[in-house]
Amino acid sequence: MASANDIKAARATYDGFITLIKVAVPVIAAIVAFVIYLIH
Repeated sequence: MASANDIKAARATYDGFITLIKVAVPVIAAIVAFVIYLIH
């Protein structure tokens, strides 16, 4: 069984990853839209 500290660490890592995804996806979408605009 995982200790409480392991669960806390895993939860912190997971929350950080989800936050990163929430920020990165719109930024990548904006860059892709800009590149498509430049190509056309």
